Amino acid sequence: MTQADSERINRFCAAFPAEDVGTIQEMLHDYLWDSISVRDTAVRSTMKENFYHGMLLGLLRSQGSWLVKSSAETGEGYSDISIQTPDRIGIVIELKYADDGNLEAACKKALEQIEEKKYAEGLKRRNTKKIIKYGIAFCEKECMVVTA
Repeated sequence: MTQADSERINRFCAAFPAEDVGTIQEMLHDYLWDSISVRDTAVRSTMKENFYHGMLLGLLRSQGSWLVKSSAETGEGYSDISIQTPDRIGIVIELKYADDGNLEAACKKALEQIEEKKYAEGLKRRNTKKIIKYGIAFCEKECMVVTA
């Protein structure tokens, strides 16, 4: 990894606690177009989300000071990714794959799931000052990011 790559990843990750949805979406979109093949998601429909989950988890784990958990039991289910930053900002990320290409509907479904399953509860119990909830949808090399 080059210095430029490292700076790019750090900028991408910093956008999450800053609630900079535009930067997250733009950089994630660029990353998808620069690095993946549509063949990477040539698996059963129920498994496509796992590819993006692993990719995003790898990027976010680059922040060594963050507590990043994958599929951790929180609330009444398992959130895709939960993060606690050193300054006690909690982040809940729910991912969806939009088979029909409707990224907006998939993002809405992700945010609804965060609420219904109470995924923020685990972070609330760890004395976070603020909790940010993200719904992120993918369809091949396209993505959409929304926050609640």
